[in-house]
Amino acid sequence: MNNDEIAVSVKNVYKDFKLPHEKVNSLKDLFAHPFKKRKKVETQHALKDISFEIKKGEFFGIVGRNGSGKSTLLKIIAQIYQPSKGSVAVNGRLVPFIELGVGFNPELTGRENVYLNGALMGFSHKEINAKYDAIVDFAEITRFMDQKLKNYSSGMQVRLAFSVATVLADSDVLLIDEVLAVGDAEFQRKCFRYFKALKKQGKTVIFVSHDMNAIREYCDRVALIDESAVVIVGTANKVAREYDKLFVAPEEKSTIKGQGNRWGNKDITYSSLTISPSLIIDTDDLVIKTKLKVNKDVKDAMFGFAVKNGADVLMYGNNSKNEKIKFEDLKKGEVIELEWTVPGILGDGEYFVNVSAESTNSEGYDWWDEATKFAVTRGTIPGMVVYPNMKLDAKREK
Repeated sequence: MNNDEIAVSVKNVYKDFKLPHEKVNSLKDLFAHPFKKRKKVETQHALKDISFEIKKGEFFGIVGRNGSGKSTLLKIIAQIYQPSKGSVAVNGRLVPFIELGVGFNPELTGRENVYLNGALMGFSHKEINAKYDAIVDFAEITRFMDQKLKNYSSGMQVRLAFSVATVLADSDVLLIDEVLAVGDAEFQRKCFRYFKALKKQGKTVIFVSHDMNAIREYCDRVALIDESAVVIVGTANKVAREYDKLFVAPEEKSTIKGQGNRWGNKDITYSSLTISPSLIIDTDDLVIKTKLKVNKDVKDAMFGFAVKNGADVLMYGNNSKNEKIKFEDLKKGEVIELEWTVPGILGDGEYFVNVSAESTNSEGYDWWDEATKFAVTRGTIPGMVVYPNMKLDAKREK
């Protein structure tokens, strides 16, 4: 690739952190025992030999699990950290949106914080003056700009911080870190509209998110970071599939291991739950198998499940009562096995399974939220949570 076409070049970047295991509580302690033998310092290898190039005008995604080294890489690209080895070159001005609102002072007004934050980002008072009205209009909090920030709601603070960064960011390269995870739904829609405008303007954007739908919709290419190293750089769909595989393997079944909230009187309890496959790649049926133990004689019971997405929105569910299957006069020691088969209709994403055991008058025996999870990666249209099999017949006539 020609150097003139490259916006950001990351070459063989390593980053190590020194982790001391003996705490020095004060300067007095340090000077009182200057020759005291200290314990060895552990070295944490946060990044290992990271390399990739981002073209000018490219919308480039970075994804990875928590603790993968992703945030460290962002701070190196933003020149907040220096690499231990290797180099990062940025062709043009870069503005990072890593932590919205850093530098805001709750005792100052919204207006004063705009100028303070803009100055921290490197803009002159004259530059901020020229864009002040646009910042306020974008934030939609004109009436509150002369109130102290501490009196703002969290949503108002986020809107103001994003507006300062957005409107002032007349830059060549933008680094955007998970801003869609904050704010209300309308604010998030505004973020999406802003990203679409950036794409039309041909801006170079480095976009970090856990939302695979957003990654698929906006990114031209994506880098997957795991265990401090680059796993793959490729198209959004290809990398999203690899990202999903980090959480569940297709050949394995997912089994209850105690995650999620659980409550009930325990007259009946779930002893096992398996789902198969735990990574749905095509239109496979989802099979949910449960085993329950009756711990006390009960007159009646019904058993159900529900599937929800990462935004806590219910996708579908069912119970034995709806299916006209009755469980009456259950005796202590009985074991009940259930198997649900559900058509593969969900779009790409990560989903959670809730299970329940209760009486027909809603006395809770064993409720288990997010007992287990599974993922779907079919390459469906971004944003579509339900994607059943469909058939299209088309004709053209002259």
